[in-house]
Amino acid sequence: MAIQAVLCDIEGTTSSIAFVHRVLFPLSLERMDGFLAEHASDPEVKSQLEVLWQKLHGTALPQDGIAELAAILKDYVRKDVKDTTLKWVQGKIWKKAFEDGSIRGHVYPDVPPAWRRWCEHGIRIFIYSSGSVEAQKLLFRYSEAGDLTPLLSGYFDTTTGPKKEKDSYTKIAHVLGMEPAEILFLSDSHEELIAASAAGLATCLLLRDGAALPSGYSAIFAQDFNEVEEKFLLCKKQF
Repeated sequence: MAIQAVLCDIEGTTSSIAFVHRVLFPLSLERMDGFLAEHASDPEVKSQLEVLWQKLHGTALPQDGIAELAAILKDYVRKDVKDTTLKWVQGKIWKKAFEDGSIRGHVYPDVPPAWRRWCEHGIRIFIYSSGSVEAQKLLFRYSEAGDLTPLLSGYFDTTTGPKKEKDSYTKIAHVLGMEPAEILFLSDSHEELIAASAAGLATCLLLRDGAALPSGYSAIFAQDFNEVEEKFLLCKKQF
């Protein structure tokens, strides 16, 4: 079955893990206290914080709970916890930095031209990352290669489901209105690829920046998007 859509992870797939961990995460740590102090009463922010407090304590968020949540969220950043509230708050913090030009989103140089070729051949491109949809859009809108969002047809985050669970990929296929086998998922995570494959998606492991092949791995892998294109004949499917 021909590939009709490519679903891309971000860290280690379209963008350097180092950029996320050495630029984006430290920025959110640095600005977390100030952001929450300034915006805790904003309805959207308050709603997100109440969700986290309820999950942690099972009670309504008290007035003096913001400092505790700030400490918890910073701990989540350090431990790279895939928490939906954290990812939402990080997205808001990063928004200002992207918009004022303090940072630009890293993308590997093979990504933009590959995406353009795939779009020209009628292949739709989607993002699935643990970062919030807003953060995903910011990274690609303010990327080092310019605004790449016109090449993207949609975004998925942890509100869809955990990336290491089969049902998340089944849900994505349903939302896209495609057969799972028509979707190619690209990721640097073996566990994510196992879940996607179990849902029927085509998969390819990205080995960026000298990453080693996991022990016992026997499925398709590639060093970059050019190799992905060659192995899946992405730009030859209509000829």
